[in-house]
Amino acid sequence: MSFSADAATFQVQERLKSLYHLVHDIEEKRKMSEHNLTNITKAHEKINQDEKVSPNYQQKLKSLYTAAVADAAQEEDKIRQALAKINEIRVIRNERRIQVRKAGNKETIGRGALMQMLKTSAPTLPLWVGKVGEKPPPLCGAVPADPFYIAKPGDMVAALVVGAEENNWILAEVVSFNPATNKYEVDDIDQEPKNRHIVLSRRHVIPLPLMRANPETDPHALFPQGSVVMAHYPQTTCFYKAVVDKVPTTATEEYGLLFEDKTYATGFSPPVPVPQRYIISINFKKSKHVCT
Repeated sequence: MSFSADAATFQVQERLKSLYHLVHDIEEKRKMSEHNLTNITKAHEKINQDEKVSPNYQQKLKSLYTAAVADAAQEEDKIRQALAKINEIRVIRNERRIQVRKAGNKETIGRGALMQMLKTSAPTLPLWVGKVGEKPPPLCGAVPADPFYIAKPGDMVAALVVGAEENNWILAEVVSFNPATNKYEVDDIDQEPKNRHIVLSRRHVIPLPLMRANPETDPHALFPQGSVVMAHYPQTTCFYKAVVDKVPTTATEEYGLLFEDKTYATGFSPPVPVPQRYIISINFKKSKHVCT
């Protein structure tokens, strides 16, 4: 998919128009649902007063519940359509941003602005809302990527940079992947002191989550307490080894992580809040390169 600036703007505007109408449709469906739910409540109040359920009320309740379920299904469908439009807008804007970067017009972001961007972008990661019985897909919360998954240009990843004195897992953005060499080209997210294009083996690149898991509906898609993970340490652009101390209980809550830190008597830092977007799993027994 390729967009000029005008084409990208037009496509975004078209989707925003569709989104506007969908939001209005969602509100109408919600009002219909509320009306049916109110009638259901009144029917139950009448039954409680009479202390019995007549055949007439049995049929009435059945009809009301059937209508309420149908309304909820229609509202859900409209909400999913709206979420799909939002995702399309994100894809178009990201593709356009990558094209601008490839054209040599990459905007330099200062360290302070970068740290704020990383913090504010984490909660905007889409929340996985599955249907009944549907399992969270790969790269949702703690669910790892499929074995043969290839991260797309613009995706955020943890990239292992092996140095002469130390090895670092850094936060990076995918530029491209070469299937012939099985290597990624990535950009170091940290533009200070200089921009860095890095070519790395696929095994040295780990995709970050593309969606957040909802602890209230999919707790199994989260890292359990005591898990050993690699996580982005706030106000840095690196990943470090940590232990999960507190698991999120809501979709907006962050993990509480204990990072390895020899300056503390326990060998770990006090709990540090880290969002789902910046936490990954690594097989430490097989990995020969872990940040220290």
